[in-house]
Amino acid sequence: MTNHVVIVADGRSPTTRRYLASIRPLGYRVTLVSTFPCAPVDGVEALYVLPVAFARTAGTQSGSGSLNPAMANRGSKKLVARFRSVLLSARYFLGPITLWAYQKKLVRLIHNLKPDLIHAMRIPFEGMLSRVVPEEVPLVVSVWGNDLTLHARGSPWMGNLTRQTLERANALVADTSRDIRLGRAWGFAAEKPAMVIPGSGGVDLDEIARIRYNRIDPLTDFLPAGVPLVVNPRGFRPGSVRNDTFFEAIPLVLQRNPQVAFICPAMAGQPEALQAIQKYQLKHKLYLLPHLPQPHLWDLFVRSSVVVSISQHDGTPNSLLEALACECFPVAGDIESLREWIIPGVNGLLVEPGKPDATAEAILIALEESGLRQRAAEMNKRLIRERADVQIVREKVRTFYDEILK
Repeated sequence: MTNHVVIVADGRSPTTRRYLASIRPLGYRVTLVSTFPCAPVDGVEALYVLPVAFARTAGTQSGSGSLNPAMANRGSKKLVARFRSVLLSARYFLGPITLWAYQKKLVRLIHNLKPDLIHAMRIPFEGMLSRVVPEEVPLVVSVWGNDLTLHARGSPWMGNLTRQTLERANALVADTSRDIRLGRAWGFAAEKPAMVIPGSGGVDLDEIARIRYNRIDPLTDFLPAGVPLVVNPRGFRPGSVRNDTFFEAIPLVLQRNPQVAFICPAMAGQPEALQAIQKYQLKHKLYLLPHLPQPHLWDLFVRSSVVVSISQHDGTPNSLLEALACECFPVAGDIESLREWIIPGVNGLLVEPGKPDATAEAILIALEESGLRQRAAEMNKRLIRERADVQIVREKVRTFYDEILK
C-alpha cells in the first residue's frame, strides 16, 4: 500500500514547491494543506487551504506560487511593504489567537484523510497548527531559518507554542545542525530522530546545468553588459536580512569600482529599495527586479560574480546554495548557520551583519581576486554535490520517512 503524506506548508513558497517536486519520485500519495491561498501545485493529490494567522492579508514575498501575483502586486502589496515590520510584530501577538479555530478544522480534515504521516514545514504557524493532530499520526516538523532564533522570541505566546510544537513532534528536520541543537533546547527530545537537509529538498544540479549550457531566453537581458554584477536575491525579510547594511555598502563599493551593477530580484516597487536609490543616488547602478522564475534566477547567478546575503537570523538559504552551485562567490552574514557552509577566505566571505564598510570591503575583495573566486567555485560545487544534490537528499528523505512510518 502507498503511504499517504500530508504536507502542511505555505503553498506559495518556492521552497515548499521545490520540496514537493523533489519527493514526487518517491511515490508517496501527497496532500497539501496550505496556510496561505496559493495556486495549484503539480503532483499533489489534493489541496486544502487553512489561512491561519491572517494569511489572507499577507504580502507576496513568496513569489510565483501566489494565487494571483498580478493582483497581489497592487495596493495590498504596497501597504504590506510599507508597514512590514509593524505587521510582523502584530502577528506575533495576534497570530496565535487564530490557531484554535483552524486547529479544529485540521483535526477534522486529518480524521477524513487518514494519512500515515504529517509533515509541517515550519514552526510558525504550520507546526503550531499541526501540534494538535492525533498522537497516533506521526508528526514531522521542519525548522526554517529563523524559527528558533527570531520568531520563537517574538512574544511569550510564540515561545510557548514553539516549545509545545517541539514537544509534540515525533521527528525534526532542519537545514542546519544549529537548529537541531536549538530544537532540543526548546523541548525536542534527544531520543527522537532528526535530519539535516536543505529546506527545498536539495539542489537539482542537472537542471541548473541545462540552464547554464542551453541558455534560456532570460528575463535579465536588459541588464548592463560587460560590467561586474553583484546579486542580492533575498528580498525583504524583516528582522532577518539586513538590506540596510547592503544598501549602505553600495556607494562604498562604487567609490573604488564605479563599474559594478547591483541586481535585486524580488525588490521591484519595494519602498525601502526605491528610497535607497534616491538616498544614495544609485540610478543605473541598483536594478530592482520582480520575483524571477527559478530558471531565470539561476541564469542571473551564472552571470553574476558575487551573491550577497547579509542576514542576522537565518538557516541555510536555498538561494545561497543555488548560487554556490552556479559558481557565484558568496558574501554573507557571519552567523553560526552559515559557518556550516562557508569558511571565510576559502569558499566565501562572512561579515558582521551591521557593518556596511566590512560588507563593501568583502564585495570588493571578491571582485578583485579572481583566483579566490575560482578556488571557491571549485570547492562550492563539490560541497553542493556532496551535501545538497537533490538525488542524495531525496534518498535521505525516503529513509527518514520510512523510519518514522515503521
